[in-house]
Amino acid sequence: MSEKPISRYPVPDLNALPEDIREKILSVQEKSGFVPNVFLVLAHRPDEFRAFFAYHDALMEKESGLTKGEREMIVVATSGHNQCIYCVVAHGAILRIREKNPLIADQVAANYRKADISPRQKAMLDFAVKISLNAKEVSDTDFEQLREHGFSDEDIWDIGGISAFFGLSNRMANLTNMRANDEFYLLGRVSRK
Repeated sequence: MSEKPISRYPVPDLNALPEDIREKILSVQEKSGFVPNVFLVLAHRPDEFRAFFAYHDALMEKESGLTKGEREMIVVATSGHNQCIYCVVAHGAILRIREKNPLIADQVAANYRKADISPRQKAMLDFAVKISLNAKEVSDTDFEQLREHGFSDEDIWDIGGISAFFGLSNRMANLTNMRANDEFYLLGRVSRK
């Protein structure tokens, strides 16, 4: 495993963190088998950590017209455009697991328009990338095109919200020079024995 720093900012000791943050991190560690570096890096500022993960969970864990895999596709596609290594690697692993497809994350990160995904998902990612890179150009036409693919206005909000939130995440990961955990690189690519 890597010995390189995971952030250019100080990473707090797990035992020195407020109880609620420590419990959240330990819960994630128990579920995944390791602590994703994003939790440790963002714990540098506890109030912002709480706000970040509350909004993350509100977008990514709720019932929605988007599948959990589609939500991860949005993260991977927009993070690829924002050149965020951490989010492409970490959420690429989650995407591979959610879709049970070892190839999908690389395709979506490199060029989702040529990925093995449905026309509906391509339309979703076109909109997500537009929100990420050119939100000022969003128009009623974008909504009409998404509705033609079966997305509700609430689904469209979710697509935009996920894209916008991960724009923040991508920028913070690049600011902090957040390093992706080595464990993420193989998740969903090879069978676990």
